[in-house]
Amino acid sequence: MYKKTGGTLKIVTISLLIALASFKMYAGGFQINEHGAKAMGMGGAFTAIANDPSALYFNGAGMMQFYGTQIMFGTALISPFSSFRGVAPKIDEYKTANQVFYPSHFFATHRLNEDWSVGLGFSSPFGLGTKWDENWPGRYLALETSVQVFAIPVVVAYKPLDNLFVSASFVYSFANVKITRKNPQTPFEGDAFVSLEGKDNSAFGYHLSAMYKPLKELTIGASFHSQIEYNFEGTAKSTGAEQLAARLPGGDIKADLTTPMNLAVGVAYDFMPNLKVALDFQYIGWSSYDTLAVEFVQSGVRSASTRLYDDTYIVRLGAEYGITEDLNVLGGIYFDNSPVANERINPSLPETDRIGMSIGLDYKLTKSLGLDASYLFIRGNQLTVDNSSEYYAGTSPFNGTWNAGAHVFSLSLSYSF
Repeated sequence: MYKKTGGTLKIVTISLLIALASFKMYAGGFQINEHGAKAMGMGGAFTAIANDPSALYFNGAGMMQFYGTQIMFGTALISPFSSFRGVAPKIDEYKTANQVFYPSHFFATHRLNEDWSVGLGFSSPFGLGTKWDENWPGRYLALETSVQVFAIPVVVAYKPLDNLFVSASFVYSFANVKITRKNPQTPFEGDAFVSLEGKDNSAFGYHLSAMYKPLKELTIGASFHSQIEYNFEGTAKSTGAEQLAARLPGGDIKADLTTPMNLAVGVAYDFMPNLKVALDFQYIGWSSYDTLAVEFVQSGVRSASTRLYDDTYIVRLGAEYGITEDLNVLGGIYFDNSPVANERINPSLPETDRIGMSIGLDYKLTKSLGLDASYLFIRGNQLTVDNSSEYYAGTSPFNGTWNAGAHVFSLSLSYSF
């Protein structure tokens, strides 16, 4: 490792604060809600339905709708895409590399008796990544960003009344992150390459949920997911001109990052025996993220960067229509409001308002075996930024036009006994 000097922070602190801040932006934009093919096929409007084992994520109280033991496992194949035209006034176009991510899910529930159920799950509530060409204009802001966050909830559900279910979950989580970018090394030719990798193997949170049926045709649901604080420990490495070795980043660092709380409320109504429509509102508390601090372990120096995010929301509408007793057709649409001000858009994830549209099938193969398959298309609003506060070369703002979206395929297999 390079020896730290007082000059290190002049280059390193700004570089790594921006890099780690981009992780938070990334996590906000690609909070993964695709934890079951049926829920995804209904646009994620599942808080008041939760009638398969993915209830452990969407609304644990929904477990009280099952008897015996229920198991579900599956995956989502996510192919995101992003492009940038600029830097203004130029209109050259740059695109992220093609990547496919496959966050998987597993849920198991068991009905203990008439009043109690328990469940255990595994999913990835935050994830994915972006990768840009190593020589593109934004290389000083981001080259590669990837993050994986895993959660294991242990859920207990209770039925205090015949038409009211409640649940509580303890969540164990672990995560890892990798970030790379370049750094100018004037007066020497070329760029320095900066890499950061970190992980947290033990973070904890909780979920609270409820489901109420005031009428046979009407269900109301609510679910709360707490914040989870990750204490990342990582290593910064770099390569560059030998003459700058003492000022290039290297060594151990620490950073505390917190994922936001989520509150979802939903209603579902049976308009006909074979038609169910659901509406969800999901509130995400990103305003709790206002500062990012990085500590250099060897020197003990701690530096902070202001990151001003807004609370945001997602509105979801979904429907389920029964074709036969064993086959249901699913459809959904949602609007996802960005938590990031336009001037703070960063290429680690081009964050814009987004529309998601989904279709799917819910098919009962046998009395005990079920299969769900769905497709989701996500399209971000084209966004032109002319007042960027992200600087890619000294004091030059990173102005230009962003486009982003994703194709998502999901498959879940469930079995009951």
